[in-house]
Amino acid sequence: MSPAMARHAQSGHANVTTIFILLGVVVSGVWIWKRLSPDVQDVVIDQAIPLAAVVVVVLVAIWVLVGKLRGRRKQKQARARLITLFESQTAAEKRLKLAFALIEVNEYRREGLEEIAPRLQDVFLTTLARALGDKQHQVRGMAASHLGVIGDESVVPHLLAALEDDHAYVRSSAALGLGRLRASAAKEKLAYVSKEDWDQTVRSRAREALERIR
Repeated sequence: MSPAMARHAQSGHANVTTIFILLGVVVSGVWIWKRLSPDVQDVVIDQAIPLAAVVVVVLVAIWVLVGKLRGRRKQKQARARLITLFESQTAAEKRLKLAFALIEVNEYRREGLEEIAPRLQDVFLTTLARALGDKQHQVRGMAASHLGVIGDESVVPHLLAALEDDHAYVRSSAALGLGRLRASAAKEKLAYVSKEDWDQTVRSRAREALERIR
């Protein structure tokens, strides 16, 4: 038997054992309940059950909090690892992939990436300018939307230019980036795009961006 099959078999046995234990607990609880006096049953219903419910709620809250803390710790560890890889990487394509991964791992927030934000911005601006052609539209679009997360006001002209890209995906991503930046200088252009662009998704993204800016 292979190790994987052995682990699967052990997992199956553990599940069966758990089911039998739960059934035993339920049966035992019913048996004990039926042998309690009515007065004791009333006390249990009036006091013990509400107390148990409170305990369960508290335990669930603690479990959720611990889960969030663990998640944040894992996120910080993953972010630190990616930052180290990004700073040491010299190949442009791999550096771009690491930049995209950093934004995604950081849940599309700038917080925690302040130190390398200028370098990330340079990577995305370079990509937006050089990843030309229809086959590169997804890369251009991702660069545009990610500039909205990590960029500053200096990237607004580049995103405004991307609003005129031939591909709708790039235009919608540029609108998303401008909305994330809350770029007030883009309001007039976004208002025009929200009404005149032939693509429904682009128009919708432009309206969402305007809502954020207001």
